[in-house]
Amino acid sequence: MRLADPALMRLLHTMLRVGDLERSLAFYTDVLGMRLLRRKDYPGGRFTLAFVGYGDERDTSVLELTHNWDTDHYDIGSGYGHIALGVDDIQAVCEGIRAKGGKVVRKPGPMKNGTTVIAFVEDPDGYKVELIELASQSHAV
Repeated sequence: MRLADPALMRLLHTMLRVGDLERSLAFYTDVLGMRLLRRKDYPGGRFTLAFVGYGDERDTSVLELTHNWDTDHYDIGSGYGHIALGVDDIQAVCEGIRAKGGKVVRKPGPMKNGTTVIAFVEDPDGYKVELIELASQSHAV
């Protein structure tokens, strides 16, 4: 039995729990160039949700940053992988990220056993963000 028609579904967002919301917002907006789309405090639950992305939520998938007011650190765990962003010029993007204080943890180069050019950066909470150069991307990723 099929639950829903895939043509009527789309990925809305991915949620990350962050220890310092302002630090994370600075990284995703200032360093990675996303826009803050919306933000709301929930005093009764003692948390804040902030949505960031490159386009409007009705058209693109976005990132939900959840800050629980009483938690300043999370362990990433072994099940989490990474977020991936497509870029046109990976060298220039990595240089820009470094210039803004971002941490490039894998310099640009071909992926292991492939030709797609990738790099990895790390956000302030230790989450990995993969950069994939669109011009070199194959269907192997």
